[in-house]
Amino acid sequence: MKLMLKAYAKVNLALDVLRRRPDGYHDVKMIMQNIDLYDVLTFSVSDETIRNYRENGGNSEASERKSSITLTSNKSNIPLDENNLICKAVRLMYEEYGINADTEIYLEKNIPVEAGMAGGSTDCAAAIKAVNEIFALGLSEKEMMDIGVKLGADVPFCIMARTALSEGIGEKLSDVKGLPKCYILVAKPPISVSTGMVYKNLKCDELKKHPDVDGMIKALSDGDLNKTAACMENVLETVTVRLYPEIEKLKDIMKEKGALNAIMSGSGPTVFGLFTTKEAADAAKEYIAGEGLSNEVYVVKPV
Repeated sequence: MKLMLKAYAKVNLALDVLRRRPDGYHDVKMIMQNIDLYDVLTFSVSDETIRNYRENGGNSEASERKSSITLTSNKSNIPLDENNLICKAVRLMYEEYGINADTEIYLEKNIPVEAGMAGGSTDCAAAIKAVNEIFALGLSEKEMMDIGVKLGADVPFCIMARTALSEGIGEKLSDVKGLPKCYILVAKPPISVSTGMVYKNLKCDELKKHPDVDGMIKALSDGDLNKTAACMENVLETVTVRLYPEIEKLKDIMKEKGALNAIMSGSGPTVFGLFTTKEAADAAKEYIAGEGLSNEVYVVKPV
């Protein structure tokens, strides 16, 4: 059996960090939105293996030695071994449900790597969904999200795969109306930013301004793109913009070229802007690419 799934990227329309917790994590309040930039994952498991599992159930002694997980990809700048979240998710699911299955996975990687767009988390979510579907486990969305949070704070959102208010460390999710019709320009500058470094250097108690997340939820509910854009803000920029001026430059260019607003997504370094017309977004894309500011730049729509 072959199963192909799309794994969508996300952007943070608003990202606030409320406090650093005693366990080292941070409490956040943010709105996450899927966009139609996605990876494609193809899972291959023999029909006989699937039939045996469905007919006979799991084996509580399923172990690493009994299942091989082979991951290949069109990209060479990502781990393709058990350190990849895809492999971790499949392994966890197999151990949890007593599945013995040799599995081949091909990852068509289109989402920029280490970009603040949940590229690894969304692939992980797709792997959880794939195992659930292939072996007819019958897991609910909530049950898959409970598994996903063990692998990463963004994974439950990627399983949910719709616009959401995210709280706690990112695992508490509430439905929010998505972006109205618009075009989103996404550009990743040719730099890498460590999420751990950003959060380590964020001084929560010194933040003078916080995003109006509640105002954005109201604007989204009203379908008001202009007010939504006005509420876009990411407190992590207080760390990254100081260290990487390329981020602020991309934001300024997008706004000069007609974006209603532009901010950094997640911990960066990707910048995105909201446009009302595809023509304006395309023109900004061509300018950014032509100036050599990003070779990973896309015009997409909200999902």
